Amino acid sequence: MQPRVHLPAAIATLPFERLHSLVENRTVFALESFELNIFETHHTALRVPLRLDGLALTTMLRGKKVMHLPGRPAFDYLPGETVVVDKDELMEIDFPEASQGQPTQCLAVAIAPDTIRATVDMLNDRYPRAEAHTPWAINQPEYAHLTNTPELTGTLERLVALARTTDINKDLLASFTLQELLVRLMQTQARQLIFHDYARHLTTHRFAAVVGYIKQNLTTNLNINKLSTLACMSKATFFRVFKREFGLTPIEFIIRERLGEAKRLLRHPLASVAEVCLRAGFNNSSHFQALFKRYEGVTPGAFKKSQTQMLD
Repeated sequence: MQPRVHLPAAIATLPFERLHSLVENRTVFALESFELNIFETHHTALRVPLRLDGLALTTMLRGKKVMHLPGRPAFDYLPGETVVVDKDELMEIDFPEASQGQPTQCLAVAIAPDTIRATVDMLNDRYPRAEAHTPWAINQPEYAHLTNTPELTGTLERLVALARTTDINKDLLASFTLQELLVRLMQTQARQLIFHDYARHLTTHRFAAVVGYIKQNLTTNLNINKLSTLACMSKATFFRVFKREFGLTPIEFIIRERLGEAKRLLRHPLASVAEVCLRAGFNNSSHFQALFKRYEGVTPGAFKKSQTQMLD
């Protein structure tokens, strides 16, 4: 079983007779503060050039692309992933598997620079991050290729629904949702920075030490007072700023880390679900089963069975 993929609600591809092009056919929904593009490709192609007006948040819905961006090695771009492309940045795209029966489909939200600047300035002024030397920002090339979080995906799904509706208030409603999308994007980038690369930032970011401690002590009774002390914050401030910076609470992060460890352990053919429950830091089997189903969409037993079948 592959890792759970977070995708916005499915969008039907166009009937073949309505396509203007078999490669990167473009459907546009233009609003006051952004432009939503739906691209679909029904034929293999190589090095297709594309530029978008404004910074663009792109998300794959189906199929596979290979992205070539300036100054970066080429990489596969798959459903459940997001790529942030700077204003006027040239993308060159391969479509190695696209066909009429298996098209690629991708969303691209192109956002006006003034909209981004206003949101980032407001956040830095009213809701600063934990470390003054890492202010809110979007243009971080090192963190431009991201795995979607549920929060980012849900916000993007609402934005797409608003862009495609005929509601006369959609521009007003979309402006608020777009602001949330920018926040979710920056929180997703922050997760990649600290959650997945914390060792590089142990001396420069207080939450890196917290994340490292959690990862190294998953099976213990993690004490929130201890975590807030590591962050040099009161308990209330720690909860508030951690949630603001990453889009989830410390408790939610601990749960997700323990579930990730549980999935790793469940792949071992001799490990039982009950054993994995304890080894991943859960003390209650029923609670473990419920959390696993809520976050992963299947029970631990079903997940383990799928892993066994993959090995056969």
